[in-house]
Amino acid sequence: MDRELFKKIRRIQIQTTHLAEDILAGAYHSAFKGKGMEFEEVREYQPGDEIRHIDWNVTARMSHLYVKNFKEEREITVFLLVDISASSRFGSQNLLKSELIAEIGAVLAFSANKNQDRVGLILFSDQVESYLSPKKGLRHVLRVVRDLLVFSPQHSKTDLGAALAFLGKVQRKAAICFLISDFLATGYEHQAKLIAQGHDLISICVQDPFEAHIPPLGLLNMQDLETESVALIDSNQPQNPLRESAQAHLRDVQFFMKTIGADFLSIRTDQPFMPVLRKFFKVRGMKR
Repeated sequence: MDRELFKKIRRIQIQTTHLAEDILAGAYHSAFKGKGMEFEEVREYQPGDEIRHIDWNVTARMSHLYVKNFKEEREITVFLLVDISASSRFGSQNLLKSELIAEIGAVLAFSANKNQDRVGLILFSDQVESYLSPKKGLRHVLRVVRDLLVFSPQHSKTDLGAALAFLGKVQRKAAICFLISDFLATGYEHQAKLIAQGHDLISICVQDPFEAHIPPLGLLNMQDLETESVALIDSNQPQNPLRESAQAHLRDVQFFMKTIGADFLSIRTDQPFMPVLRKFFKVRGMKR
């Protein structure tokens, strides 16, 4: 492994470990609980135990109150669906969208590993570029993080629907699905609705501030990184159609995700993303 890549992975791992021991892991655990409870043992009754958990058969034999003790069944699979299309390789700040997307994915992977969850990875452009089936363990998570940071896509365009359809085929059992993209695409709504019906879908939209607010820099040649088409725009216009279109599109995505019961987070390359994740996990944990 390249020395610089190793340093980057190690930095993310240390950062996530500190968060996991602080706020993130506890909130993560509360936000994504297991699907049920499983029997662990029978023990003597203690004040405060629920009466409905009393094991009357054991109690009758032992002449003392005994209760059934249960533990949370945490058989959870976390899937990362990560957009690596050409539009993600844009950045007006110190960070490309693709770099931030990879770092968010890495933090989620390490957090899932801290909670002993299985982690799967789907990297996609306008087709699935790479798939890692869900597994547990640090060695597997390090492979996930390495692919997030260095995998080179073969295609440039975006098809969110194709990635979601692929997820539906390979993951039948309910999973926690993080869809991380800039969402500069359409036509995925049907597949997103199907996934949200059977899985826990969390959409994370990563934006560059230049996309939401183009500064007044005069005439600009703007190139679409996916189609390579070029358009000349006047950024000094007070009613900039590109700016208005980008803001309206983001509102539409957020509204759509809400209507299908999916969560939506918006993260920008010029702002820290950890507070956004912390707040999401904490608020979600309080609702459970």
